[in-house]
This record gives sequence, structure tokens and C-alpha cells, in this order.
Amino acid sequence: MGRDWKENLSEFFEELRIIEESKKETIVKFEQFCEFIAEPAFESLGKELSEYRVTSKIKKSKGKWIAFQVNFKNSGIERFEYIISLPENALELKLRLRIVGKNTGNKKRTEHEEQFMEARRTSDLLKLKKEDLIHDVIEHYRDIIFKMQTQPE
Repeated sequence: MGRDWKENLSEFFEELRIIEESKKETIVKFEQFCEFIAEPAFESLGKELSEYRVTSKIKKSKGKWIAFQVNFKNSGIERFEYIISLPENALELKLRLRIVGKNTGNKKRTEHEEQFMEARRTSDLLKLKKEDLIHDVIEHYRDIIFKMQTQPE
């Protein structure tokens, strides 16, 4: 016949416990990523941007997302946001990246979402150098500027 129903029920609760534990571990890893990699990278980039009189700020929601927002006056895009998020109920550190560009003068807006640093293995994200993240922010900003500058009105 089959297994004992009590054994089946016990197995179910053990699997559920493992899923919940994996979710908690993933949130802890994301918070470590934010604290030790993303925030220092955004702070370094923000400090350098201030040398060009460009303002920036870091925004975050604990265990959910971290964003780097830059205001580039007179550059073709007035506000740029680089948002790294942890998908809800994630069981591993597969992060999402959302890029938003706004030009309030003529109401242009562009936004897209992709897997964060898709070429890297999930296990390597906690080993990411802040310089690599800074390069990624700059590359996405360059892409969005060109897109907005060439987008028909």
C-alpha cells in the first residue's frame, strides 16, 4: 500500500520548515550583500558624483530592495534609479535589477527589469567587488541616456 499518513504529514512539515529556513537565510544574505557591497559601492559613487555637483542618495527597504538614485540636471535625464531587489519568497540569492530613467522636463520615462548581473553565479554575488557594481551602475546609466536621447517623441 502506501506510507503511514502520520509519516507523510511529518515529512510535509519538515519540508515546510526547510523552505521557511531557506527564505530566512536568503534574506540574511541579501542584507549582507546590501551592507557590505551595495551600500559601500553606492557611497563611493555618490561621493565621486558630488565632485561633479551631482546629487545622489541611497534608499532601501530592509530585506526587500536597495536603490541608488541620482539626479543629473541638464544631462538628458534628470533622475536615474538603479534598484536591486530580492524577489518575494526567494529561496536563493537570485536578485532582480530595475532601471528607471525620468526626464521631468518633457515627461519622458523609461523603465526595465532584468536579472541582476546575470552572468555571475548566485554564489558569487556575496564576493562581488564594489568596483564591479559601480561599473554596472555606470554602464546602465550610459545605456539609458543613449536610449532616452534617441527615443522618438
